[in-house]
Amino acid sequence: MKNIIALITIIFCQYFLMNPTFANDSNFKFAVTTSFHNSGLSDVLIPNLERDTGLIVDLLVVGTGQALKLGSRGDVDAILVHSRAAEEQFIKSGFAPYRREIMYNDFVLIGSKHDPAMVKEIKNLGLILQTIKNSESKFISRGDDSGTHQLELSLWLNSGLAPKEFSVNWYWEVGAGMGAALNIASELSAYVISDRASWLNFGRKGDLIILFEGDPQLFNQYSYLPVSVTKYPNIAYKNARLVEDWLVSKTAGKLIENYKIKGESLFFPNPK
Repeated sequence: MKNIIALITIIFCQYFLMNPTFANDSNFKFAVTTSFHNSGLSDVLIPNLERDTGLIVDLLVVGTGQALKLGSRGDVDAILVHSRAAEEQFIKSGFAPYRREIMYNDFVLIGSKHDPAMVKEIKNLGLILQTIKNSESKFISRGDDSGTHQLELSLWLNSGLAPKEFSVNWYWEVGAGMGAALNIASELSAYVISDRASWLNFGRKGDLIILFEGDPQLFNQYSYLPVSVTKYPNIAYKNARLVEDWLVSKTAGKLIENYKIKGESLFFPNPK
């Protein structure tokens, strides 16, 4: 009897090892941005997603750049990121068939209430950045190829400035996530660009406040991209479609819309 059980066990294990798609049919590898996770929204959406779909989600929390790399290698089934230009290049390269807009919020400029560069009363974002640069007031850059980092670089370039030429005496590339960047900015009373959700969920604000917001350039769209099954036949493409359908559903939209910190909404659903 023991020999029969052992034989069945061996056959069972071999079958699953030889059929990884079947073995992982209830799993879904999902690379998401640190801002989505740090906001706390993932703790609301993912359990509900798993309950409604029956999937077991393997969540990989990384910056947008790293999420795109994971997708380009076929290491995940889908990604949720926030850098349209990079997303469109990802699609153009054949790594995803399309992008699906899910929700949005915005970026804000954070700095000390003492405002060493005196930019609070300036209403033009380009002029604000030029003033920070000219005064050499400390500025914290994520420096990690995340969506936030890519946005920040584009803001400097749109202002006629080249970050690669900035002095390390005032422009600090920390190579870290949003939470760590905000912590450093808090310690140094420095300026930093943050997505609003991470800022609202950040606990150690110190003397930091929002100094500028509302510019159209600070719009922050989050999009879902399923990895191409044509390029990577072994990905869980049916599960990726299941997740997509759930993310654009009224159920998910309500959860996104109702997620607030201190009465303030962090994200707004806009599925397309």
